[in-house]
Amino acid sequence: MSSENVAEMPTLTATAPLAMRGKGPIVPTKHWRMLDDGRVQCEMCPRYCRLKEGARGLCFVRARQDDAIVLTTYGRSGGFCIDPIEKKPLNHFLPGTPVLSFGTAGCNLACNFCQNHDVSKSREMDRMQAEAQPETIAQAALALGCRSVAFTYNDPVIFHEYSHDIAVACREFGVKTVAVTAGYLTDRARPDFFRGIDAANVDLKAFTERFYRDVTKSQLQPVLDTLVYLVKETDVWVEITNLLIPGENDSEAEIDAMTAWVVENLGPDVPMHFSAFHPDYRMLDKPRTPFGTLAMACRIARRNGVRYAYAGNVHDLGRQSTHCHVCGTRVIGRDWYELSDWRLTDQGCCCGCGTQLAGVFDGRPGTWGRQRWPVDITNITNNRV
Repeated sequence: MSSENVAEMPTLTATAPLAMRGKGPIVPTKHWRMLDDGRVQCEMCPRYCRLKEGARGLCFVRARQDDAIVLTTYGRSGGFCIDPIEKKPLNHFLPGTPVLSFGTAGCNLACNFCQNHDVSKSREMDRMQAEAQPETIAQAALALGCRSVAFTYNDPVIFHEYSHDIAVACREFGVKTVAVTAGYLTDRARPDFFRGIDAANVDLKAFTERFYRDVTKSQLQPVLDTLVYLVKETDVWVEITNLLIPGENDSEAEIDAMTAWVVENLGPDVPMHFSAFHPDYRMLDKPRTPFGTLAMACRIARRNGVRYAYAGNVHDLGRQSTHCHVCGTRVIGRDWYELSDWRLTDQGCCCGCGTQLAGVFDGRPGTWGRQRWPVDITNITNNRV
């Protein structure tokens, strides 16, 4: 879809009580219930953590306090950085533009291969030195020329109340919001979480329950449910990332089944990013993903009808560029995060044959390129960028 036919999202209101905003990191949540045995069950994600007073969920940032579940990290972050939007990765959402990115601590998955484990597995709240209220983040993005704010580095599902209020503030300033997520949340929480989100990259980690159970300590089906919900019931622009780990989720049969499911259930226009793995965290015994595996995955995806299949974390101009699925014209040249060719109209149509490409496009692309720029947003409103 082009930017001109993305439906307006409903009016949003902040979830954190105004009396609590700016007065500390702890705010109430609403996706929980009291059990008959006296424990409180968190219902933000399918782990359904059942907590006694003072206990924290597996994510570490949602905890029981005074017979309710609270978020303990509201307004706090491990730091802010301006990234290219292609790094999320999003290739069909405002290409070439900068995005103000940040994350917090914790995660609701337990992936053995986590490549952001210094953040997602952090149990030290004092490491989160950056403090910013939602309005400050929205104002900083606007001042820095960022078209969007990304909730990334760790999964925003666990700091939903904070991300939601940021989405509210961003909408007031005309800044879009992006969720980089594993999509692991409950049916009950899903509509609330994605309300106000403009684009999402969902990490489909594999296509077997065995992998999700043994390697991520979670389940596959809720992620598939999230993808179907996003594509069928919202106007959120969606792209998928699949990190290919040698010997774990990189067989031709699994990639064939996954990409066939995507086309059948989500349609051919959802871009898929097949990314190269590098040894990290608790999976140091696996080799890096061979280039040929990425090429194979892209080939299978296209054979099954995926119109936009990309290779990630490698130099591959051919498989990182965007081509018109009708005439084959290279409409966006792309090497890592830097754009070259641009053969699209302002409305996102191929200059070769006039075909409308799927995505959110708004005129010529930005020129942010490969820059990655850490920023102290506490100085932004004081004009000391």
